[in-house]
Amino acid sequence: MDPWSLCVTPEHFAQHLEAIKKHAHPISLRELAQAHQEGKVPQGAVAITFDDGYANNLHQAKPLLERYGVPGTVFVSSGYLNSHREFWWDELDRVLLQPGRLPEKLSLNINGSTHQWELGAAVDYSEEEHQRDYARQAWGAQPGTRLFFYHSVWQLLQPLPEQHRYQAMDEILTWAEAEPVARETHRSMFPEEVHTLEQGGVVEVGAHTVNHPLLSAHSTVLQQDEIKQSKVDLEKLLGHPVKTFAYPYGAYTKETVPLVEEAGFVCACSTVEDTVWRESDRFELPRFDAINWDGKEFEQRLLSWLNS
Repeated sequence: MDPWSLCVTPEHFAQHLEAIKKHAHPISLRELAQAHQEGKVPQGAVAITFDDGYANNLHQAKPLLERYGVPGTVFVSSGYLNSHREFWWDELDRVLLQPGRLPEKLSLNINGSTHQWELGAAVDYSEEEHQRDYARQAWGAQPGTRLFFYHSVWQLLQPLPEQHRYQAMDEILTWAEAEPVARETHRSMFPEEVHTLEQGGVVEVGAHTVNHPLLSAHSTVLQQDEIKQSKVDLEKLLGHPVKTFAYPYGAYTKETVPLVEEAGFVCACSTVEDTVWRESDRFELPRFDAINWDGKEFEQRLLSWLNS
C-alpha cells in the first residue's frame, strides 16, 4: 500500500533522472541555497530531495543517482535510526490496510479522552479491496471503507506528542493482535547505513527532526528541541556539520522558521508546490512532489515546472 503516494519504483525513478539530465541542470540542495542567496541560480536548476530516511534511499535510490551523476539530499529523522519499528504511519498501514478481518470496534484513550470507531462493513477487507486501494490516496477515501478508517485514525495520531502516539499505536497493535515488526521495504536506515549513504559524495544528509512531529501542533520549546537535537544527533553520527532541514509533513508556523535558522541550518524545505523564485525564503523553499509517474508523464510535468 502507498496511501500517501510516497513510493516511486526504481524503474520510474531511473526514467525521472533521465528526464532531469536531458532537460534540467541538477545541483545539490546546498548549491541551490547558496546560488539563491547570491542571486545566481543556474537556468533550469533542479535539486532532488527525499524525506524521512527510508533504507531504500540507500539501497535503491543512491545507485541510480550515482549512475546518472545526479546529487540528492536525504532528510533523516534521527530518532528512528535505532528503532526496530516502522515509521508510525507505515505501522498503522501494516495493521489496518492488510487484507483480513479486524475487530468490530476500536477504542483509544488519549489524554483522558476516549475515541471510538465502529468499523461496520470495513471489518472485512478483501484482497480485491486491497488491490483497489493500492494506489489510492488516503485523504480521498470514501466513508465506510477501510482506507477511510485508516485516514481517520491517522488524523487523530498525527498531532500527538511522540509518547502518546506510540502508546496509542501499542493499543492498536494489541487490538489487532499484530506485532511491532519492521518490513524490509518500509524500515528506516540504521546508523551505519547513514554513513554509507554519504560515501561517494553524491548524497548529502539533511535533518528532519528527531521524532517527525507535526511541528505546528506543538510548543515553541518542543519545536526547538526537535530541530536542534536532530542536528546534534546527525552531526555526532556523521562527524561533520549538517546544514539542510526539511519540515515534517511540510508543517510549520511563523515561529518555526527562525528556530531553524538559529539552529545553524542554511536552508529548509517545505512541501509547498512551486518553483524557487528570487523572492523565495531560503528557509521555506518550495518543492514539487514527484510521485510514481512513468517517464513520459514525469517529463511533461518537469517541463511545465521549468517553464512556469
